[in-house]
Amino acid sequence: MPRSLGTLEGRTFAAVLFDMDGTLIDSIPVVIRSWVRWAQEEGVDPRRLTGFHGVPAKGIIATLLPPERLDAAFDRIEAIEIADTDGITVLPGALDALAALTGQVELCAIATSCTRPLADTRLAATRLPAPGVVVTASDVAQGKPHPDPFLLAATRLGVDPADCLVVEDAPGGLDAARAAGCTTLAVTTTTAESDLVADAVVATLADVRFSVVAGRVHVTAAITGP
Repeated sequence: MPRSLGTLEGRTFAAVLFDMDGTLIDSIPVVIRSWVRWAQEEGVDPRRLTGFHGVPAKGIIATLLPPERLDAAFDRIEAIEIADTDGITVLPGALDALAALTGQVELCAIATSCTRPLADTRLAATRLPAPGVVVTASDVAQGKPHPDPFLLAATRLGVDPADCLVVEDAPGGLDAARAAGCTTLAVTTTTAESDLVADAVVATLADVRFSVVAGRVHVTAAITGP
């Protein structure tokens, strides 16, 4: 039986903008290990890290530490995360989605809260075939939940953000997508469905099929089962 995409079923878009961590790859074990280690080094109660998924590192640090600690603490968490790639895996449906939308003409991009060095490390560790446009926290003045990452990704693809579909797993990322004027599709890989406000919600990208029809991205539900 096909899974329902609601109002997204059969729609077309100029491009799809994918979040990375929690949407294309599963890096949660690494993220938890790294940030707990960082918190312990900084004397921060690790329980205070709850609720920051999808927020750039500098935004997290600015909430937890005084301003004079920002740069050093940021350099430290980036170093910890870059050094640890054990257990990072590609999520279901990610390879098929990227394969369908990359090629001679690329109709997708990645917009991630990772910095450029960290994104490059995780892409290399998973061997994920990244599209030509990858926007990171290093590329924008304000990361998610601000719209800047998705606006820049759309600009680099040469498309209107209002004609883009964003795929996200985090509430902050969905906030950013809506602020950019994009249509939203959420996956429940890291967040409960009840906490995700999107035009449609699925378990993973394996529940969606992307195809290119007349130069546009056509979105349909995947058919599963006998």
